Amino acid sequence: MNILETKNIDKFFHQPTEFQVLKNISFDVKKGEFLSMIGKSGSGKSTLLYILSTMDTDYSGELYIDNQLVTGLSTDALAEIRNQKIGFVFQFHYLLPEFSCLRNVMLPALKLGQWSESEIEQRAYDKLDMLSLKDQALKPASKLSGGQQQRVAIARALINDPLIIMGDEPTGNLDSKNTAVVFDIFQELTQNFGQTIIAVTHDDDFAKKSDRIIEMKDGVILT
Repeated sequence: MNILETKNIDKFFHQPTEFQVLKNISFDVKKGEFLSMIGKSGSGKSTLLYILSTMDTDYSGELYIDNQLVTGLSTDALAEIRNQKIGFVFQFHYLLPEFSCLRNVMLPALKLGQWSESEIEQRAYDKLDMLSLKDQALKPASKLSGGQQQRVAIARALINDPLIIMGDEPTGNLDSKNTAVVFDIFQELTQNFGQTIIAVTHDDDFAKKSDRIIEMKDGVILT
């Protein structure tokens, strides 16, 4: 079953001169797949990820998420799809340093407004527990190590039970030990929980251990 599909996506940058950054991108991602996107800087992989995440709508072609055509939807409709169906893990964790880990994890669910605050708190504890961080729940995010902060960011990405987790260099700021921890978490999420993960990475070892690699060069998919 396809969770995400692209058909003939083209993308142009218009400044300083017109330049085609993505050329006829067509591929699909199955439920529970762990996909890595690799390529040199300027290959188009991060640009593609922002289109897949619905944050960039200036492209031609079609994007389907959960068998729904999302190309051309309103800003509000896309925001709702992101909140419900996509979790984000970036190179930098973007936690609010003065908030507790628990509160940081709760924020996307509070925004979605699908559950009561007590239910959201329980969900947040459950996600932190899954990532071996329950004992850190009430600490300010600023008091955690870099590896722990990135695990809190993963818990936050999971809080709304998204269909897809999208990672933009999710291990880019981590040492090899914490990179291995994050990879193991991602692998467990796909294998044991059927989570779909799409990650842009410069780390070849990380990519090689994932289920599938899409390599990009000059705006096209090589593999």
